[in-house]
Amino acid sequence: MPNLENSPELEAAIAAGFDARDRANMGPTIEYFAALLEANPGNAAVLYELAGAYDTAGQEGTAEKYYLEAFDAGLSGDRHRRALLQYGSTLRNLGRFEESLTVFADARQQYPESDSLRVFQIISLHAAGRPNAALAEALSLIADRVDSAEMKRYEAAVHGNAEYLASLDE
Repeated sequence: MPNLENSPELEAAIAAGFDARDRANMGPTIEYFAALLEANPGNAAVLYELAGAYDTAGQEGTAEKYYLEAFDAGLSGDRHRRALLQYGSTLRNLGRFEESLTVFADARQQYPESDSLRVFQIISLHAAGRPNAALAEALSLIADRVDSAEMKRYEAAVHGNAEYLASLDE
């Protein structure tokens, strides 16, 4: 199995490229990560960052290719979780709602405590024409994560309403 650890220098270069990005003009960031990939062929982290740069630039079709390559290259840890979220969103933006929802369902199995995955799954549910399921998941997230005495009192009721709403889209 290949060593998937990056050198501190490569991690610093990745961080520098990300920190320098301008969301309104992603061309330089794409060029930066493309050059970094050329210097580090097949590196999962660099592939992921290049995918994200294309994604941010609105070039989802190209981003998809690099996300898949990053997964194949063994992307792991927090980058893997973030890549799954971004890839699921890319599929949603491409109008491939069911594929997006499958990615989010699989990702949530792997990272059950990830609130960001839940939030972006909600967005995909809504985009897929399942507003009741989206609201149900949002209510469940609120019931699970809002830690107040008032919410704890109504947690079971909120979950019950969420189950009912989810059943409306089945």
